[in-house]
Amino acid sequence: MTDTSSAPVSGKPVSDRDRVVIFDTTLRDGEQCPGASMTFEEKLEVAALLDEMGVDVIEAGFPIASIGDFESVAEIARRTQNATVAGLSRAALNDIDRCAEAVKHARRGRIHTFLSTSPVHMKYKLQKQPHEVLEMVVASVTRARNHVEDVEWSSEDGTRTEIDFLCRCVEAAIKAGATTINIPDTVGYTTPAEYEALFRTVIERVPNSDKAIFSVHCHDDLGMAVANSLAGLAGGARQIECTVNGIGERAGNAALEEVVMAIETRSDVLPYRSGINTKMLTRASKLVSAVTSFPVQYNKAIVGRNAFAHESGIHQDGMLKHTQTYEIMTPESVGVSKTSLVMGKHSGRAAFRDKLKTMGYELGENALNDAFTRFKDLADRKKVVYDEDIEALVDQGIAAAYDRIKLISLSVIAGTRGPQRATMRLEVDGQVKTEEAEGNGPVDATFNAIKALVPHQVKLDLYQVHAVTEGTDAQAEVSVRLEENGKAVTARAADPDTLVASAQAYITALNKLHMKRQTMNPQSAVG
Repeated sequence: MTDTSSAPVSGKPVSDRDRVVIFDTTLRDGEQCPGASMTFEEKLEVAALLDEMGVDVIEAGFPIASIGDFESVAEIARRTQNATVAGLSRAALNDIDRCAEAVKHARRGRIHTFLSTSPVHMKYKLQKQPHEVLEMVVASVTRARNHVEDVEWSSEDGTRTEIDFLCRCVEAAIKAGATTINIPDTVGYTTPAEYEALFRTVIERVPNSDKAIFSVHCHDDLGMAVANSLAGLAGGARQIECTVNGIGERAGNAALEEVVMAIETRSDVLPYRSGINTKMLTRASKLVSAVTSFPVQYNKAIVGRNAFAHESGIHQDGMLKHTQTYEIMTPESVGVSKTSLVMGKHSGRAAFRDKLKTMGYELGENALNDAFTRFKDLADRKKVVYDEDIEALVDQGIAAAYDRIKLISLSVIAGTRGPQRATMRLEVDGQVKTEEAEGNGPVDATFNAIKALVPHQVKLDLYQVHAVTEGTDAQAEVSVRLEENGKAVTARAADPDTLVASAQAYITALNKLHMKRQTMNPQSAVG
């Protein structure tokens, strides 16, 4: 059983029956989001922050998927100090053995094995009869339990599974040794009332249900992942599977920060508690956004840029009189400072360090020096440097930490008298190269120069530009998505010069593709 002991939270129930286990799957389900793949080092950084933040279970990956996934799960298992480290496994016995090998060095390791149980999945995906699926449930859980004491079993597409068969599978899984039972809303199909009733029914009908913790895992296809997750708690579940920023396949998963703060803020109707340090939520959000190059929407609950911003005169008047007129939680409670320092070219290193800390960033000395140098360069070109400007340049530095290709210089000739021409210098594997290229416009010329310097065959799926802040001296933030052999990566960069930002974003995407190739095949070459 999962250890549910925790220090009481002020004003919250203290019973272990009300303790909600937070199961974070950012590194597994979240990374399956197209274009959100992370490098080995990035996964370790995210896992360390999740562990520090108080996540109970970190699902570190799918060990059978690739050598890179296996190695990252194994290393996270070795390094994690507090959380249980879980690996995902299909019902195949070799999958389970591989998963066990990956988590064996964890202080607390878990095998999470799953199998489809809905009629549509059994007929078209598995092509098996219900009695065969039931046998596979027992065999897979038994195999997993022979390796570890902590076994989670999931009924994939559980919300579209016939209730009688679901109860039989759950009972068999618990009898075979499962300590956690997950009934996921795999396709984001259910509603809160249905999901709550489903858990009540299963827990009441399965005779050995008291021997396991029940878990929710909700996707956001209809925008109800968080509501459904909280409804599952009302039905008797005590584990929530979620991701930072709600990233995940299709429309994503339930957002960790939203379920945690809903419990924290509305304890009057949600009488539960978690062990999460909520003051680290913004920091976690920024890190995951940086390593995946997935921007957080401005109006995103809890961690969005506008979550604690007020522009309306009526709202501002109310806030000046009392903050609770328009804020149901304090920004400090999620790691955001209300104070907005105006940063400019006269700001010193100490002020810059303090500003980063209030924004949720904790940088090492080298990363701080690099970010400060780029900040001073930007401040020389802008009258005022806004929080969003600082966020963009720091995120860019994080993404560039392991770059193989680096931009040294770019000059572009553009205007009505063509052809447009770009001259570029790149550092590739430590070697400086220069190239001049023409194109149908300055951006096309810039990208053609990159292709000449680093020959490759990829498809440009997305090129998007928007201003980070207002004004003619605003930084341009460019997003680029490249696709290669069905695999896509997204990257973004910001600079007052749109063409420089475009080059940086394209180069960052190439670096990500290279890292992905290296993860899948260490012998592969760029090009």
